[in-house]
This record gives sequence, structure tokens and C-alpha cells, in this order.
Amino acid sequence: MRDIIPIARPVIGDEEIRAAEDVLRSGMLTQGENVLRFEEEFSKYLGVKHSIAVSNGTIALDLALKAFDLCPGDEVISPAFTFIATANCALYQGLKPTFADVDPRTFNIDPEDLKEKITPRTRAVVGVHLYGQPFDLSAVQQICEDNDLILIEDCAQAHGAEFEGKKVGGFGTGCFSFYPTKNMTTGEGGMITTNDDALAARLRLMRNHGDTGKYNHVTLGYNYRMMNLQGAIGLVQLKRLEDFTAKRIRNAEFLNKNINIKGLTTPFRAPNVRHVYHQYAIKVEDDFPAKREELILYLQANGIGSAVHYPKAVYEQPLYRELGYADVRCPVSEDISRRVLSLPVHPSLNQEDLEHIVSAINGFEA
Repeated sequence: MRDIIPIARPVIGDEEIRAAEDVLRSGMLTQGENVLRFEEEFSKYLGVKHSIAVSNGTIALDLALKAFDLCPGDEVISPAFTFIATANCALYQGLKPTFADVDPRTFNIDPEDLKEKITPRTRAVVGVHLYGQPFDLSAVQQICEDNDLILIEDCAQAHGAEFEGKKVGGFGTGCFSFYPTKNMTTGEGGMITTNDDALAARLRLMRNHGDTGKYNHVTLGYNYRMMNLQGAIGLVQLKRLEDFTAKRIRNAEFLNKNINIKGLTTPFRAPNVRHVYHQYAIKVEDDFPAKREELILYLQANGIGSAVHYPKAVYEQPLYRELGYADVRCPVSEDISRRVLSLPVHPSLNQEDLEHIVSAINGFEA
């Protein structure tokens, strides 16, 4: 029996191990030269002025919102179909999350519904480049400009993704995650990106206890620093990112071309984007001859890992029900959450893996 094909697998090689060992032997474990170099190289890669390394992707979102000094009760709009951290970053500040529905093809925030959700209390929009596909930045950026709203890009799944030839993270304030399953990893870790000099200075101050020098604390700050160990691994992973991305795209294209069974819809890619396929999410339609859960069990029995990202709209989570969101409705988000299923697309897949996935899916019988 063949080994199961995992839904995700971090790619860690000898160079990452040597980089980590060098840091451990140096004794300089906290934020240091490797983190600074990682920030500089990340900025060059994205084409932005500033990258600020932090402990993880959730903290990136948290600190990005903190830096704008919004007032309790101000509203922040995010898509209803995403990981819960996107909305929770508003709760951390005492702000009110508001949910916009998503496009049924890209699963990203719907600009038309976004416009409908803006009120006099709206201050910011957190858009998500879900599964590695950029949201409609042209439309959303214009909406934010027209309504004087802050734009934060949740890029946790979109390292190297592009909208009209420009990498994401440089349109608004970008927030990246380097969790082990992401397109590149530092174990844990995150990055905030911006072209705003003043904002970058404030973010750097706030991530390190508001300290301008040795024990000179000028504002309320936090210990949100990245470790030197993470920075060293990140430098190596960043060099490998384009190769990882090319393999993800190649794997997705093979699956798109060869999955051919009634009732399963393969991912849609907008024509003006570079989709980097953090996840390869199919939809199980009504005319598929079985329920999604039956397909998951079938894949597992055939040695293929799968996962549901995500099984509920954010406002359907118990936390948000308790906070008074029981009457919120985003019908597209609710429908998608009951249909999506992620298949393996990571760069460790070989041709045999891909052919096995396709053969198993196309051979499904209820």
C-alpha cells in the first residue's frame, strides 16, 4: 500500500538546517542581523519600501490595525469566507468586524457587496488573497480611496502572487504568515509590508516595547519580534520561493487539465492575476454523485489527503454567534463553505502523485 499523499508538506532542506545551526551556534537567538537581512530581501522581492518582521501572521494583522489608532466601535470589513484570524484582528482592538460576501468563482471579497456594507463607522477593509489568488485590488483599492478607508491585505496565503503584474503586499498594508504549511516558512513568523515611511517606523517601534533605544519607551509596545533563527530560515526559503511557486502552478495546471468528472468544479483563475495555489480547492456541486464527506473518506482510503478550508463562514463560528452575529447572512460564503475541498498541490508532489490523485478522483463511483 502506498504512503498517503499529505495535503501539505513544508520543504526544508540542508541549507535551511545549516542556517539554523549557524544561528544556534552563534548564541544570537533573538532579533538580529538575519532578521534585518530577511526584511531587506523580502522588500526587494515584493518591490516595497519596508518589511517589518514579526512573530507570526496573526500578529502581523493585529499590529497593522493597532498602528492606525482606530477607536473602539469603529468598523472593519473583511470577507465572510476566510480563516477566523482575519476578523479577530479587529476584535483585538475593540473594533467591530463586519462581513462582506465573496465572489462565487474566486472566493475572494466581492467589491459590490463590500460597497453595500460600508457605513459612517467603517474605517478599514481587510481583504484576503484567499488560497493564493489576489482579490480584485483595482476595485477594492478604488472603493477604499473613495471612502477614505484603510486597506490591509491579508497575504498569508499569497507569497509571490501578483495582480496585474505587481506583487501583492504593496497595494495596501500587507500582512504575511510563514506558518509551516504556507508557500514558504520560518516555522512560525510573519511580515508586515508598506510603502509608508511613518507607518513603518511606528510598526517597528510597537513590535519592540515602544523602545527607541536602551530602556527609552515612548509608546505602548509589545514583544512581537521575530527570532534570528526564523530570519535565517526565511532567507533560504525566500531564495527557493519562486521554484516552489512554479511547482505549485504546474501541479495545479495538471490537475485542472486532467480532473474530469461530473459534479466537481476545479479552481477558477482570474485572467489578470498570478495565482500561487496555496490551496487547490475544488467545489463539490449538487450533481456530484456523493456528499463531500463521502469523497473525503474515499480519498483517504485511496491514500490521498484532503481538507476543508473552511467549513463555516466566520460569523457562523460559536465565538461570533455569542457576539451577536446570528442574523448575519452572506449566502455565497455559506454555500462555498459547504462545497470546497482542498486537494494536495504542494511542491513535494511528483508526477506519480499527481496521476494517482487524478485517477482516483476520475474513478470515483457512488
